[in-house]
Amino acid sequence: MELLIIVGIIVLLVVIAGIYLWSTYNGLVRTNVRVDEAWSDITVQLKRRADLIPNLIESVKGYAAHESGVFQAVTKARAETISASNPVDAAVAENHMQAALKSIFAVAEAYPQLQASQNFLQLQGELVDTEDKIQASRRFYNGGVRELNQRIKVFPNTLFVRGLGFNERDFFEVADSAAVAEPPRVQF
Repeated sequence: MELLIIVGIIVLLVVIAGIYLWSTYNGLVRTNVRVDEAWSDITVQLKRRADLIPNLIESVKGYAAHESGVFQAVTKARAETISASNPVDAAVAENHMQAALKSIFAVAEAYPQLQASQNFLQLQGELVDTEDKIQASRRFYNGGVRELNQRIKVFPNTLFVRGLGFNERDFFEVADSAAVAEPPRVQF
């Protein structure tokens, strides 16, 4: 009879451990997929912004053709943004893009005819909208990364989840947070 009780307790403990592992694994998978989805949202918005940049450049070029250095910087920053494949690369590209956009808008401020151009105003509005969406996507991504990293680091998960293939993810952090705290603005 005592042997049966001991076997029953061992079986119960194995079942509880199995349920815990199953639940933890599935929760980590869901969180990991959510982080992947959030990263995808960021890349979609960065691509949308990158697609707007050539139109913005063409709109400004007609008025400020001699500002080729600014246009080259924007084009280079656009290429970096498109090629960024992880949060660290994207953060570096984001810093360069913000600086380049500030330069192009500074050039635009010097040309009143450009500031009155309906095409330029529409592109500017779309760019500001996209910047807002990028910022929201970054917050969603970082929230998912925070949740995933917490689940990985808490005890007893930290003892076995890395063995299941789960690793901490990098936050999407921008080195110069003041530069990207707000979308680029043009003051008329």
